[in-house]
Amino acid sequence: MLTPDELERYARHIVLREVGGPGQAALKRARVLVIGAGGLGAPVLMYLAAAGVGTLGVIDDDVVSLSNLQRQVIHATGDVGAPKVMSAAAAIARLNPHVAVDTHQMRLTAANVLDIIRQYDLVADGSDNFATRYLVSDACFLAKKPLVTAAVGTFDGTLTTIRAHESGKDGRPNPTYRCLFPEPPPAGAVPACAEAGVLGALTGVLGSMMALEVIREIVGFGAGLVGRLLMVDARAMRFETLNYAWDPGNPLSGETPTITDLSVHA
Repeated sequence: MLTPDELERYARHIVLREVGGPGQAALKRARVLVIGAGGLGAPVLMYLAAAGVGTLGVIDDDVVSLSNLQRQVIHATGDVGAPKVMSAAAAIARLNPHVAVDTHQMRLTAANVLDIIRQYDLVADGSDNFATRYLVSDACFLAKKPLVTAAVGTFDGTLTTIRAHESGKDGRPNPTYRCLFPEPPPAGAVPACAEAGVLGALTGVLGSMMALEVIREIVGFGAGLVGRLLMVDARAMRFETLNYAWDPGNPLSGETPTITDLSVHA
């Protein structure tokens, strides 16, 4: 049940035919894990908290630095030196006291990822490295959890939703992250944002769209991004969508899978 305060707080959601009271109640029941409290995770956490997601988990092992504040809008100058998960939890509490926050001040590994994500209904991955993205996507498949994942470059970004543990309307399995990107690029091929830079507002755009996709997955309106990769070009202000499908040769969910646990990530 929504309290009178919540009814007023979420009034603009509740009057939407696609959301309404049942949709808002579904958001209140939902448990979402956000991986990373950085450039992508910051807007994801803020908008999901504002939307009334009942429990938000946030995992990050880093502390706030001054150079983060150009894009990681959940943190403030006074938070420099504090653990990002604690800074994020404090900001969420200020924004919406109805949202519970589970903090995980640690790095995701093959040893702990399944125990963590099994506590949640859905995972939003805003990590900044390929090792974590592949670990999370494989773990979500094994744990049968939906995954919303995004990445940003200097002036570009991508977003997709993965429900590889389910089948599509045609009866074929939904694609995995490995169907889209079979292998990570060679080490050093893609420079980190500390080397190449990143446009701060771009992380806000992609993070907000991640939050929108999470809300869509919880409430169940519209057509999501399963099997579709949304690509954003901030230089040309252009949005394009690439369709992708299940690859029967992929090592995770293909016809002869070779990845059956997370030992490949150990």
